[in-house]
Amino acid sequence: MSPLHVQQLRDETPGCQSGIVHFNHAGASLPSQATLDAIIEQLQREARDGPMEAGEHGAVQVEKARRAAGQLLNAPAASIAFASSGSSAWSLAFQALGPWQPGDRILVGRHEWGGNLASMQVAVQAGARVEVIPCDATGAVCPLALESMIDARVKLIDLTWLPANGGLINPAQAIGEVAKRHGIPYFIDAGQAVGQIPVDVQALHCDVLKSAGRKHVRGPRGTALLYVRPDFLQHLNPAQRDVFSAPWTADGFDLRNDARRFETSEASFALLAGLGNALQEMNQLGIQQVWEKISQTSERIREGLRQIPGITLHDLGTHQSGLIAFNLAGWDAFELKRRLGVQRINIGANGVAYTPWDMQARGLASIARISVSPLNNDEDIERLLTALKALRA
Repeated sequence: MSPLHVQQLRDETPGCQSGIVHFNHAGASLPSQATLDAIIEQLQREARDGPMEAGEHGAVQVEKARRAAGQLLNAPAASIAFASSGSSAWSLAFQALGPWQPGDRILVGRHEWGGNLASMQVAVQAGARVEVIPCDATGAVCPLALESMIDARVKLIDLTWLPANGGLINPAQAIGEVAKRHGIPYFIDAGQAVGQIPVDVQALHCDVLKSAGRKHVRGPRGTALLYVRPDFLQHLNPAQRDVFSAPWTADGFDLRNDARRFETSEASFALLAGLGNALQEMNQLGIQQVWEKISQTSERIREGLRQIPGITLHDLGTHQSGLIAFNLAGWDAFELKRRLGVQRINIGANGVAYTPWDMQARGLASIARISVSPLNNDEDIERLLTALKALRA
């Protein structure tokens, strides 16, 4: 991706014109003006014609978004559902997998997202056990260790692909191959993957995958996507139903035979119109090109951080994503984030709750997090590194 191409993206993004350097794309990225326009246009239509009356046009936009999401994930459009957040999407699918029985086993990576672990407490209360798959020497989830844990009681394998507290890229495809070989349901939390790295649900062999819209896809807050493998739908019995997810037929209320069984009749057409535009922009840009640019930018930043005394990087794995976890000696991570914010430089900061088992295993109370996007240019990098050098103890 050339500097000219990056500048074009920045010119189309209002947040890049504000003087703020944004390195918190893993928290929420910056939407384009076209994405904002799509949201506003639907809102204006609802205000002008009536919210319900504008629903027909809104429903068309939702289906455009569904097709765009399918294209990005290499999935049929019918296998995509939309939700209000990644956590709610994952929880809906997880709860639909029950009922849980005493002795059921759920196998997860050490880096599992805290929100998913919280949802699993429903299963734990029913007598199921959540067990951690050991890591390999690099700190990634180990497929060989997983293989040795498999027995008839394993009801789910769940993987947080790119953990929130660093640049690790877990071996999602290799884990999927183990799950497929043993016929065990496999869920992937791809909240930090979709829009950052290529995601092919066919190659991953996953049954369920979710991601938020506000992160690397650059969609609005309050949106998320959920992929459900078509042949796996029969194993999912959602507790939440209405006349959209379970339409009335001559035989009563029957669940839809596609992923829309996880949706309801009430949705924000405006937000989904914005998400659809963001997904279309990502497809037009090309996810491989995006990933190459993120890799180049994040490696430059990592190299710059290594030159600053007092900075400790917390990378795991053999290849890293665009999430850069670090600490600066003498600084609390959240206070560092605040101080940089005063200088109009946005970064993230995570506590133990985000990835509790991994943070505890590594003795980390908190980490500061830089997360990059193709929107970031050389000037952004220089401002960030200069500010950190000035703050070192």
